[in-house]
Amino acid sequence: MESASSGILRTKSEQIEMASIKQSLSRTASAETISVADTNGGLSRKSSFGKIGSPGRRVGNHTRKSRSGQLKLELDEVSSSAALSRASSAGLGFSFSFTGFTPPEDIIANLKKSFSDDDNAVDLESGGERRRKRMTTEPTLPIYLKFTGVKYKVITKGVTSTSEKEIIQGITGSASPGEVLALMGPSGSGKTTLLSLLGRRITGEISEGSITYNDEPYSKSLNRRIGFVTQDDVLFPHLTVKETLTYAALLRLPKTMTKQQKKERALDVIFELGLERCQETMIGGAFVRGVSGGERKRVCIGNEILINPSLLFLDEPTSGLDSTTALRIVEMLHGIAEDGKTVVTTIHQPSSRLFHNFDKLILLGKGSLLYYGKASEAMPYFSSIGCNPLIAMNPAEFLLDLANGNMNDISMPSELDDKVQLENLGGDARTDRPSPKDIHEYLVEAYETRVADQEKKKLLLPIPINEDLKAKMSSQKREWGANWWQQFSILFRRGFKERQHDYLSWMRITQVIATAIILGLLWWHSDSSTPKGLQDQAGLLFFVPVFWGFFPVFTAIFTFPQERAMLNKERAVDMYKLSAYFMARTTSDLPLDLILPTLFLLIVYFMAGLRPSPAPFFLTMLAVFLNIIAAEME
Repeated sequence: MESASSGILRTKSEQIEMASIKQSLSRTASAETISVADTNGGLSRKSSFGKIGSPGRRVGNHTRKSRSGQLKLELDEVSSSAALSRASSAGLGFSFSFTGFTPPEDIIANLKKSFSDDDNAVDLESGGERRRKRMTTEPTLPIYLKFTGVKYKVITKGVTSTSEKEIIQGITGSASPGEVLALMGPSGSGKTTLLSLLGRRITGEISEGSITYNDEPYSKSLNRRIGFVTQDDVLFPHLTVKETLTYAALLRLPKTMTKQQKKERALDVIFELGLERCQETMIGGAFVRGVSGGERKRVCIGNEILINPSLLFLDEPTSGLDSTTALRIVEMLHGIAEDGKTVVTTIHQPSSRLFHNFDKLILLGKGSLLYYGKASEAMPYFSSIGCNPLIAMNPAEFLLDLANGNMNDISMPSELDDKVQLENLGGDARTDRPSPKDIHEYLVEAYETRVADQEKKKLLLPIPINEDLKAKMSSQKREWGANWWQQFSILFRRGFKERQHDYLSWMRITQVIATAIILGLLWWHSDSSTPKGLQDQAGLLFFVPVFWGFFPVFTAIFTFPQERAMLNKERAVDMYKLSAYFMARTTSDLPLDLILPTLFLLIVYFMAGLRPSPAPFFLTMLAVFLNIIAAEME
């Protein structure tokens, strides 16, 4: 009897468990987190699907794939055998205490689908949101960058004489598609100057050497193949992330794409850079709260990768960021390079993890080349010339100390030691360390004698690119992404949306209303029937156009310098024509210029007791409005 009753109870418990199993199976496919039974003490923990670590943690990606593969394997075992109790240890959130039960095939198929790698792919920055499918773009045309013996000098003109100063002194190097080339050196070593020369952002007297793109000189057609991210984040503070990238896509992407396709491309870039959580947030600035520094930098990078550039230049993209955010930026650049793009970036003082992420390295010191080659071979090279760190230190710090002429905690080469001893014999003052000038000369000479000739020979090798592709790169004519009217329309909408926050701020509204009330009180119900009253009203009519002649002028004076940097940046990449910008800039201010004068006249006109009829009022309004237009166009 006891065995029979226990069997009945066991059967009932099995039925209850079967019902709970079916319910948990139906919920598992849509649940974001599931409870995982602990094998030791029966405790449970939360395992969040769709949430992984930062982009720098490649282990998290591998763990997710392994977990998904393990779950698939266990499900196959569940459907083909009676070993159902293993599912709990795999993290399915349920357990079977019996054998002989096989879940329905449709439930198994749904579970396999829910645990597949493709469907559970998540964005690295979105905190678990599913990754958007990337829009298919045209293949990236490879650009092989080569520069040999590049020099750049600045001519300074004085009152009585002129002098020349060399900023860059014979720099040689190259960068190929799929590589990240880092330009490193102390402040004032010429990193930004060299980057600007390679990106054709500055032109000067290059006395010797050459810069070629696929063994061809620079041409205007390369403008749409080169992206340049400046050190300063030049963005409109009152536009959101989505608006910034959408307007850039509408202006820069080719005419062959429809308006909807351009907007889709902007959304693809937002999801690719992990900006979907802040896409509706303002960029922000000095007086406006907005996105973080890392997100702002990614928006600047997104502005450039919109056009699928073949060559991307970045000026210190990690400056001002913490080490984790900087690592994410560099790993994102690696992902861009893996798509067949050539990436060249300046870096000031990277962490050790950042340093090991670079493919090639150029070390500059006082405008001279101290090292060029693979980043992984930099430490062995300096060790071969007698410079070894005496304590454990970041490789980047070690290289920057050498570039600055600082030999503290660094072994001294025998050549430098002999030079110090000779100087001590010939002079009165004795020193144990060489001067920064001696260290700099030694490093330059060591590179010239050991490495320079080999690297120059490598640059003479032909690039692995056929003539048809090379001709395709050079045959492209200068093309605009939109016609004149489209440029005008896009710039008008962007300008209106950006400047409405300044024009219609509470400070300006309060200032205009206060001035209007004061004038209304001073000319309160002036009498126009007497000559004295007419003279009083003439003074008021003189003051109103003078006030509205200077008020918008000061607004334009303080607004345009802020937009000048943006204008130079966008014009450098042929984003729009200058005439379209001027007309859009002027006309987008007109609706905003009409609001405050209307409010001003509604107060002053009737408080001062001017002619209470529609025609005089609207004529006064027209005169003030034309006065504002004339003042702004000056």
